[in-house]
Amino acid sequence: MKHSFFALISRMRYIGRWGLMRNSLPENIQEHSHMVAVIAHSLAVIGRDVFGKSTNPEKCAAAALYHDASEILTGDMPTPIKYRNEAIKNSYKEIERSANLRLLSFLPEELKGSFAPLLVEEDSEICAYVKAADKLSAYIKCIEERKAGNNEFISAEAQILGILKSSPLPEVEYFMQNFIPSFELTLDELGAMEK
Repeated sequence: MKHSFFALISRMRYIGRWGLMRNSLPENIQEHSHMVAVIAHSLAVIGRDVFGKSTNPEKCAAAALYHDASEILTGDMPTPIKYRNEAIKNSYKEIERSANLRLLSFLPEELKGSFAPLLVEEDSEICAYVKAADKLSAYIKCIEERKAGNNEFISAEAQILGILKSSPLPEVEYFMQNFIPSFELTLDELGAMEK
């Protein structure tokens, strides 16, 4: 029997993000998931190496790669709709969970146990890192759009910054202080930075 899990995962590149906004730099969930994985991994490394936590950067990165996989089946629900009220938010979480369980059904039985934690993550620490990385990725997107002259993202940038500033994770503040300022620079400015 043939299985279509990875063929479906490859379709992440067709699911656009920020559907209600004018984008100067279009982004799909495959690109976004890669950046979230990079950031989630780095947050867990910061947690381990700077704050002495016993984190698992590799598990955080892997979970982040699949954090939006349900959107292959559901599409990307715009944030203002998804979080409009508790009833919609809870219903959408159940839809996402059902979609992820459906994705698992496209794997051979012997692989389902390894992929289940990636698609239906229940470890609260991993979830916290992935959620923070998701917000940081969205914030970076807003910076990039503003730099491209697109004022459409200014309100979203301010809103996301407020969420990031209230994060209980010290790793987020560390990342914001040490890495976010570089996203304001041009390539020439990045290359000229001293070590």
